[in-house]
Amino acid sequence: MIDKSFFRDAMTGLGAAVNIVTTDGEAGRAGCTASAVCGVTDEPPTLLVCINRASRNNAIMRANGHLCVNVLAAEQREVATRFATKDMALDERFACGDWYRLETGAPALRGAVSSFDCRITRVTEVGTHTVFFCEIKAARMVGGRDGLIWFGRAFHRVLAQAHAAAA
Repeated sequence: MIDKSFFRDAMTGLGAAVNIVTTDGEAGRAGCTASAVCGVTDEPPTLLVCINRASRNNAIMRANGHLCVNVLAAEQREVATRFATKDMALDERFACGDWYRLETGAPALRGAVSSFDCRITRVTEVGTHTVFFCEIKAARMVGGRDGLIWFGRAFHRVLAQAHAAAA
């Protein structure tokens, strides 16, 4: 087994999209920055979202039974920073963006590269995190926006032209 700090250092080489994961419902509103998000399957369209079990957002997302994964554009770095700040009030976090609703009622961020509105269909506990399997009920995307990734313990812009050239 490898050392925890070595694992964290090695993970800095694994670039990942920066996302704001939100929810709203009977259990309340919540949201956090997350990079541990990935597609699982396209039939049915499903995402995997990992949230630390110690996070206050975890229990609220679980209780509401739905969430929205907002994939940030490069210009939304401040939103990522606010939602990652543990001692910032929830209203202050949400004040930095323009929000709307899709099917489940979870907040979707206007201007995000993509927003995936999901129903949580399965939950698994792995170590310090909860893995939420989320079936996508609605989605929106905005073309031509530069993306935002987390790599080497810093934010980086991913050019939309690079994405278009690869396609």
